[in-house]
Order: sequence, then C-alpha cells, then structure tokens
Amino acid sequence: MSKPEDPLRNVSDTALWVAIYRAMESERPDALFRDPFARLLGGTRGEEIVKLLPKGRASAWPMIVRTAVMDEIILSLIERDGIRTVVNLAAGLDVRPFRLPLPPSLRWLHVDLPPMIDYLRSGIGQAKPICEVEFVPADLRSPDERARVLERVAAGPPALAVAEGLLIYLPPPQVADLASALAATPGLRWWVIDLAAPKLLKMLNKRWQPHLAAAGAPFVFAPPEGTAYFARYGWKEASFNSLWDEAIRLHRTPRGAWFWNFIGPLIPRSKREEFRRMSGMVLLERA
Repeated sequence: MSKPEDPLRNVSDTALWVAIYRAMESERPDALFRDPFARLLGGTRGEEIVKLLPKGRASAWPMIVRTAVMDEIILSLIERDGIRTVVNLAAGLDVRPFRLPLPPSLRWLHVDLPPMIDYLRSGIGQAKPICEVEFVPADLRSPDERARVLERVAAGPPALAVAEGLLIYLPPPQVADLASALAATPGLRWWVIDLAAPKLLKMLNKRWQPHLAAAGAPFVFAPPEGTAYFARYGWKEASFNSLWDEAIRLHRTPRGAWFWNFIGPLIPRSKREEFRRMSGMVLLERA
C-alpha cells in the first residue's frame, strides 16, 4: 500500500511522470519533438514525481529517445506500407494524433482504461486531431475487452500496433496472451514495442522498485532471450533500435556517456553487443 510520501501512488501516475519528460524535451530550443499538451497533462503531480524519484530528472533521456524513435518508426511505416489503422495500446497521455504529420484519413485507436481516457480528453479540450481518432476504453488484461478492441483493428487493414512503455509492467503470461491475440488479428502486420534486458531490469528495480511496488506497477518483463521470446507467439524481429545508439545519434546521452564511448573499443565485441541490446525500440513483424 502506498504511503503519503510515495512519489508514485498508482499505475496511472507513471503516465504523468513520462508526460513531464516529454514536456522537458518539448521546451528545449532543439527539441526532437514538441508535445503541446505534455506540461498541462503531467501537471503538478507529474512534476512532483520527477522531483521525488531517485535520479528523476536525470532519467529523462531514455523516455525522450524512446518517444522520438517511435515517432520515426510510426511515420516510416505509414509512408512505406500505407498503414490505414494504428492501435495504441495502453496509450496513456500520448497525443501523437495531435502532433505528428499524419495522413488525415488515418484511423488512430487510442486504447486505455476509462479514467485515463477521461483525464486526457479533459486536458486536451477542444483540440482537433490531425487524423481520425477513436478513444476506446478497455482493460487489455480482459480477453473479452481485448477481443472487442482487436475486432475494430481488423476492420481497417493494413494495421500497426503500438505498445510504448507497456510490456515492462506485464507478467510474461499477459505478454504472451497479448502477443498471440495481436498475431491472430487479420491485417495487423506490425507491432512496435520497447524492450529491456534482464540486466537493465535489475538496475531499474534497484533504483525504483520500492516506489513502483507501492504504486502496484512493478517492472517485471525482460525476457532473457530478447526479441526471440515473441517467435513462439507469431512475431519476428524486423528491426532493433538500440536505445544507446539512438541516444548518441539524437544527442540525448546521459552525463558521463563519453566514458562509455571511450572504453567501448576496449570491450569484447560480444559484450558491446550485449550492452547495445540492453534496451531498445523494436519493430516486430508478424511471422
């Protein structure tokens, strides 16, 4: 049970937390993206979370890089493959349909728990999306509710699923159920996720586990076999964008990154590759 001093009180607080990171990036003169609603949606509660969590502000860079790279992947797939429907699973406070240069005819399904959708809609007010947006209240842990969501996806192929910041909170059986259900959805060819390795999960839990546990949102999913985990459920890796490599490309590395880049050539190739794949944004293709 959370205490009054816990930075995180429930799983929905994680969306406020990440919204403040997007606000921090949006307010830079050289911003990788601009989220006009992030500061408002994150609110004073989100700012408090960033302030109180250990290394709260210093931990912004992975979330910022993740958002920017997923933006690129989504836009690339829409242009290259003519994606007609995007289903954003456990979308939280994501406002991509309001800020990305999307085709007006694109269908964007924003799926999340009813209170989170209500909070988002009240925050954005009368803002007009760039494409067609459907807010779909659903608990993805429920097979029946998940099936109703995916029926709507199947109606608009070709389709892309997005799960940003979701899988790490799910136990493996729930990830397996979700992966299988997505693979069985007609017209859904692509799935964009972020994925952590067990070593990274251990590091993150050492830093934040008491706070995440108090909120009922522990980090639990980091398969030892990496993206190969999804093969048994009908998915194969199409691309892996290393978080570290992308942070270097986008000039959003953490303090002290120069040291790791300096010693990198001295580390055996296998260890360098292991480090590269500790975290990444992954494009999965239905096998």
